[in-house]
Amino acid sequence: MNNILKIALFSFLAMLITKPSYIHAEQDDHKDSDSHDEEASSVTITKEQQSLVNIKVESLKLRDLDYNIYAPGEIQANGYTSYLVSPRVNSVVMKRHKALGDHIQQGDELVTLFSESVAEAQATLKIASAEWQRVQQLGQKVVGDKRYITTKNDYELAKARLLAFGLSEDFISDATTSLGEYTLNAKIEGVILSDDFQQGQRVEAGHALMLLSDQSKLWVEARVQPSVDFNLPTGTLAQVKVDGRLYPAKILHEAHTIDEDTRTRVIRLLIENPENTLHPGEFADVYFNLSTTQAVTAVPENALMRTSDGDWAVFVEEDKNQFAAREVELGRVLGDFHEILGLEIGTKLVTQGVFFVASEINKDSFGDDDD
Repeated sequence: MNNILKIALFSFLAMLITKPSYIHAEQDDHKDSDSHDEEASSVTITKEQQSLVNIKVESLKLRDLDYNIYAPGEIQANGYTSYLVSPRVNSVVMKRHKALGDHIQQGDELVTLFSESVAEAQATLKIASAEWQRVQQLGQKVVGDKRYITTKNDYELAKARLLAFGLSEDFISDATTSLGEYTLNAKIEGVILSDDFQQGQRVEAGHALMLLSDQSKLWVEARVQPSVDFNLPTGTLAQVKVDGRLYPAKILHEAHTIDEDTRTRVIRLLIENPENTLHPGEFADVYFNLSTTQAVTAVPENALMRTSDGDWAVFVEEDKNQFAAREVELGRVLGDFHEILGLEIGTKLVTQGVFFVASEINKDSFGDDDD
């Protein structure tokens, strides 16, 4: 029994002193894995291969850039030269004089309506007008100051009420008009963009009957991603493309809020339309022309690639024909270029053929795993 206990004790001590073989194997595996990662981090591509797949290598340098920023846009009516035709009192549509798409001149009759309130106001004005004429004939000394002023005020108030209903001076003074009937006239020259009503329809005060717009100058609303950082002063020229044709446009306003639905911000431009070739509702491509205020380190968009962990990287030539990925931080988007941070001036990097370089590095990595 004593011999058995001694043997067991010696075995236990040997286990404590001697490192198990599986630990050696595990360390060897880690060592091999690290060496594979180091080997997979770069790849050699000969000059012949570079020429064959059209790999282009350039030195990183400071550059001044003239570039365009694109934004989708839409042609819209000029809100500053448009006019909404609507009754200012509850009415019934009696007759339309113009239709959708008609070109109208200032003063043209648009729609005739009837209103009980207008009829009452017209009747009141007739009574007040007759009384005022009689008082004027008698004279202020005869009727007295109080009655003279009161009569005058009653007449002006009755007339002002009809003017507030949207009736013109000529219409109010026309004695041949029927009580309650009145006509809305065009306040501007333009085109009828909408006419949302029918004859015989009862409409409330403020209901939009017609939208008139002067189409000689229209708006373009460009929607820009919030990440695009540029600030252009009012009056800066841009290019608007509609149906393959380019038009110059000037920046009017830049919104300082983000649209809740599209998650974009609006830049509004003014575009001339003398030939009436543009129409509200058309889609447009908007190009903003910009220049860097100081030299930047920027690379073409196709020189960048996402790493497996989601960061951005470029491929640099560390040694002759030896390429490796190098993570960079992105700055501003400058048209087809991206500002990059984290690389020294003069660093040689791949600006064309990055997918081939990446595939070669991945191929080496897979090959090491197979071994």
